[in-house]
Amino acid sequence: MANDDYFFCGIGGSGMLPLAMIVQARGGRIEGSDRSRDQGRTPEKFAWLEAHGVTLHPQDGSGVTRASQTVVATGAIEETVPDVGAARRAGARIVTRPELLSQLFNAAPASIGVAGTSGKSTITGMIAWILHQAGREPTVMNGAVMTNFADADHPFASALIGGPDLFVSEVDESDGSIARYDPTVAVVSNISLDHKSMEELRDLFGGFTARSATAVLNLDNPETAALAQQMVEAGRGGAVVTFALGNGTADLSAHDLEPLPTGMRFRLTERATGLDRPVALPVPGAHNVANALAALGAARAVGVPLDRAVAALETFAGIRRRMEVVGTAAGVTVIDDFAHNPDKIAATLKTLHAFDGRLLILFQPHGFGPLRLMKDEFIDGFTGLLRPDDLLLMPEPVYYGGTTDRSVGSEDIASGVRAAGRSAEALPTREACGHRLVALARPGDRIVVMGARDDTLSTFAVELLERLRASGG
Repeated sequence: MANDDYFFCGIGGSGMLPLAMIVQARGGRIEGSDRSRDQGRTPEKFAWLEAHGVTLHPQDGSGVTRASQTVVATGAIEETVPDVGAARRAGARIVTRPELLSQLFNAAPASIGVAGTSGKSTITGMIAWILHQAGREPTVMNGAVMTNFADADHPFASALIGGPDLFVSEVDESDGSIARYDPTVAVVSNISLDHKSMEELRDLFGGFTARSATAVLNLDNPETAALAQQMVEAGRGGAVVTFALGNGTADLSAHDLEPLPTGMRFRLTERATGLDRPVALPVPGAHNVANALAALGAARAVGVPLDRAVAALETFAGIRRRMEVVGTAAGVTVIDDFAHNPDKIAATLKTLHAFDGRLLILFQPHGFGPLRLMKDEFIDGFTGLLRPDDLLLMPEPVYYGGTTDRSVGSEDIASGVRAAGRSAEALPTREACGHRLVALARPGDRIVVMGARDDTLSTFAVELLERLRASGG
């Protein structure tokens, strides 16, 4: 890769930035553009990229001038993007992000692919920390910042630059690109309705596990349990590592879960060896215990001793925007969270409700499409998990223009939740929701900022904390 010449279109994105850093570490020359930079959003991120040797251009096609360039586009190559048009004119090669990532992944002698509707980023981060602590020098591609690897020089540590022999990556089913990956170890946390129909998802995940040498599968999820059964029936039972909460028939299981304010305690058992030991996990929620079991299964599959893997997990610092506590002011705690589909929202609310305190939830949907697809699931989820004194506030979904069907909006969800007897409001803007949150908040409350695919949500959470501080002082 020493003389390769790359141009990343949308280089500031959570999937693009870490991939660009991995390609650069392998000798690639990196240039790029981003609409957010042109709009003046998250300037510190782009300053960091420039400080690390990346040449940035406006997203107007001016940076793509040579046939020698490889232009990396998002999952869908959109002809309306000026950089793509410029690439066509210059005769430059165009690849999608999943194509490039899967090429790097499949070229590694050993690889771990982490898939599933929920938990991918956390499991990937856990595996990264275990392998790093075990001295295995993995290269890791994650869709979120791994707190263990973040420091002043690496504030956007969603990638870990390691050696070429072991590649760990989050793998996405929502765009179908999971079909490109041939993992040594395939981890599937769970399968539920998100972006595609269940039939499509079964095909995609089934192919992914079939191509692996070892599949690490969750017995607590009916769909992943069915995958494990299929592999057994196909005579590949020896290639399956199962995990579950409270189910001793799984290869790895967790028992006696005890929630703590900032973590979980549980007992880990390994069926094959009879190992039974306590574990103190420094991230909260039963779903994170399941994520930990998945990571332990993957680490075991590439030869890391279980005790060593557990010791690493006990110092796992979490993933940015996964129930991340921004701070407390005037007795109100502000939490920043990536939850954006019914499963993730349920995991967050169940975890937060393990402790007292009213929840004031701002949920910003990440698009009109998902809201339309999962309208009933959103309503049922919030209705079932909101307590009588909790409040849900929703601005309209993120919308960057285009021909999206906007027939289902935030008020459709809020009115459905109200009809079921819980408190929910839809307001026109996020700013209006912010004013309402600050006005309503009282000591003991927790404000939860939820949503995906919008870097400014974290900035918004920090601003809420500052406003609470000012009003409380």
